[in-house]
Amino acid sequence: MADAEERREAGASLMFAGLAVWVVGLLVLFFLPAAMRIGYQGRFAAILAVLGVLGAALMVRGWWMRRE
Repeated sequence: MADAEERREAGASLMFAGLAVWVVGLLVLFFLPAAMRIGYQGRFAAILAVLGVLGAALMVRGWWMRRE
């Protein structure tokens, strides 16, 4: 029983970490207009894409861990 509880808590932690990564992505999105003015929009867009995929992967992995 304790093992299932630990998996559920670990899954919730991964889901929270994924949400935190998405919040960081929103901060990158907030600074994107400034990056466009100075010419770094490609780099910011790449960082935003990586953060979005990483956040989604963490959330899905956490959801699968909680589901089991």
